[in-house]
Amino acid sequence: MAKIKIRPLDDRVVVEPVEAEQTTAGGIVLPDSAKEKPQRGKVLAVGPGRMLDSGQRGELSVSVGDEVIYGKYGGTDIEINGDDVKILRESDILAKVVS
Repeated sequence: MAKIKIRPLDDRVVVEPVEAEQTTAGGIVLPDSAKEKPQRGKVLAVGPGRMLDSGQRGELSVSVGDEVIYGKYGGTDIEINGDDVKILRESDILAKVVS
């Protein structure tokens, strides 16, 4: 994906969903109707952080390039330059994938 030209606000994160597997472990090819929505993706952009009561910005625990797992129905799906991305709040992210 080319560099995106979008800057999320506050504690929002832009994620590129990673497509689900096309085949099962046994080699059965899944049709599009049987595939689940992706719940894993790569972070493309992060906002500056949520404004705290003290006037400071809270630091996000994810950064550009991280692979994350998010809720199935979390966030908002949008299209940027022909690519489908998802904008999530940091609280919609369930985990960071560590390799």
